Amino acid sequence: MAELKITKNELRNQQSKLNQLRKYLPTLQLKKALLQAEVSEARLEIYGLEEERDGEKRAVDDYASLFTQQIPCDVHHFTAIQHIYKRYENIAGAEVPFFEGADFAPITYDLFETPVWLEAGLAGIKAVSKLNAHIGVTREKLSILEHELREVTIRVNLFEKILIPRCEKNIKKIKVFLGDQQLAAVSQAKVAKAKILQREEGELHAY
Repeated sequence: MAELKITKNELRNQQSKLNQLRKYLPTLQLKKALLQAEVSEARLEIYGLEEERDGEKRAVDDYASLFTQQIPCDVHHFTAIQHIYKRYENIAGAEVPFFEGADFAPITYDLFETPVWLEAGLAGIKAVSKLNAHIGVTREKLSILEHELREVTIRVNLFEKILIPRCEKNIKKIKVFLGDQQLAAVSQAKVAKAKILQREEGELHAY
């Protein structure tokens, strides 16, 4: 850290720096509050999706024993996600993903050659898979938001606990020093003036 210069120019520099820090801090604090709200919302969203997914799982469990039967089609093929759709939005400077949907392989088996329950069973498995994909994207969003929140929190703490107090301390130190110098100069001037007056009075008495 560079040594602090005890000058009027440095005082102006420190005051200008302090004004800039105080001007920018509210923006950082607002960004932090926004990210905190978004993080909380994402966590609640994940919780809700997991509850919904678990409900779908329980419904699919009713078909579990039926899927052990010989089925004339590949269940995994028709319930595997082929593509996940996302959109991205800028939140407080961070690009975060949002789940838009998912594609599955088109059903090509003959409905007349398969059990009547198969379509409902596949729909249940696909619903669970889609919810898992939704949860995955939302967790990705949460991770990005949490990272951004940590970074902003570090900057807010830096401003509040280090940079602003340091500037205030430097300004106070310079002001005290310059004030002492000014008092010393005034005192010296008074002493010099008193000596001059004393000398002048002495000269007058000499006449």
